[in-house]
Amino acid sequence: KHNYNAHNIPTFLSMKYLENQFKAFREKTAEAMPSSDWTPFEINRSLPPERADIVIVGGGVMGWSIAYWLKQKEKIREGVRVLVVERDPTYSQASTVLSAGGIRQQFSLPENIVLSIASADFMRNINKHLSVLNEDPVDLQFNHSGYLFLASENVAQIMEENYKTQRYVGAKVALLSPTQLKEKFPWINTDGIVLASYGLENEGWFDPWTLLNAFRRKAISMGVYQCFGEVTGFKYTTNSMNTAEGNKLDFQRIKYANVQMPNSLEYQPVECAIVVNAAGAFSGKVAEMMGIGLGLKDTIAGVPLPVEPRKRFVYVVHCPDGPGLETPFLIDYSGVYFRREGLGGNYIAGMSPEEEEPDTSNLEVDHQFFQEKVWPRLAHRVPAFENLKVKSAWAGFYDYNTFDQNGIVGNHPLVNNMFFATGFSGHGLQHSPAVGRAIAELILDGGFQTLDLSAFSFQRIITQEPMLEKNIV
Repeated sequence: KHNYNAHNIPTFLSMKYLENQFKAFREKTAEAMPSSDWTPFEINRSLPPERADIVIVGGGVMGWSIAYWLKQKEKIREGVRVLVVERDPTYSQASTVLSAGGIRQQFSLPENIVLSIASADFMRNINKHLSVLNEDPVDLQFNHSGYLFLASENVAQIMEENYKTQRYVGAKVALLSPTQLKEKFPWINTDGIVLASYGLENEGWFDPWTLLNAFRRKAISMGVYQCFGEVTGFKYTTNSMNTAEGNKLDFQRIKYANVQMPNSLEYQPVECAIVVNAAGAFSGKVAEMMGIGLGLKDTIAGVPLPVEPRKRFVYVVHCPDGPGLETPFLIDYSGVYFRREGLGGNYIAGMSPEEEEPDTSNLEVDHQFFQEKVWPRLAHRVPAFENLKVKSAWAGFYDYNTFDQNGIVGNHPLVNNMFFATGFSGHGLQHSPAVGRAIAELILDGGFQTLDLSAFSFQRIITQEPMLEKNIV
């Protein structure tokens, strides 16, 4: 029978155990190639190494943040061998770079608020963390214009409750009456608005591609290996035990991750001690490769990782007489949002679908959705948008957590060397700096040290205790 610590991690997955695993890999590698501590395969840059201590599935901003923090925490150089596997070399379908790039503290759950505060602090001081010798400093193009939430009579009370929580946790937020709102933003039509909530600091938007590249550049400079390929399966061992009630439990340990090379039948098994599932919208499929969710109903093995892709459209519009430079990231109670994009009278806008979810087999944009759903709401809230023109549009995937639309952070109770960092349902980009640190702490320290994210564990899905945001939209 296995004992568990406070973070639901078996005690045999302790630092001592991991160190022994890592040491065994070193010795095995040294035997394979006495003159070096690595294998001949490392020479071929297109192939992943034969061995890595930690394999991160997914080279989006979350994966690279985790890789950076793992190297940041290692005690000696090359103490932890980290490999990041990304299946899309062009990042043309990556959720990170297709997002609207916002960061806000206006959540209802204290855990999400502190994640935002910590991540905003990281971004403000990004060159202390991610600068690389002889390389240009990182410029996130962080625009601190804040988020502006607008509430109708139906949801004003929720906004007030959220405001109290935000202030208590340390976020700088102000409530505005319709009169104060009109004074500050005269271009808004206040019809139907009872209350507004405005972020005063650490809120706004930034360039997602720059953040992803900054994490990647720094992590690679610290010795992280990257590989473009797709993890298609795992080799693992199984240990069975019986519970006090007489039920059989199968504990699995991943030994190898199989990495398929792009446009090739060739694949490379990578021996590893730990796998981090940061595969975003496709992390549910990665979990299924280990049988997660495929067991008998009403058993732990039968509980799936409830993450699937959901397609969202982002439209770029041009409106020379629009709100102008002081535009915040505005979220209306009707569901529509917009923010300024650059300085030339451009804005990006969108909203989540109200009824049927769009087809996720492609990234095609539904332009009719803008005409019928988005534009009327935009023009109602900001009359100047009556005269906008759509310049371009794109679609991206959310890693949508169907259970409670919040992140899943931590390991799986039966596959205890697979860690999750997924399911953020649209706020993974903004929380990636803090979540990356948390996962590195879980793996290398055996528990959370800086922020306690145990409420986001997989356990809540097993026990059916959702962590729901109280949203005004």
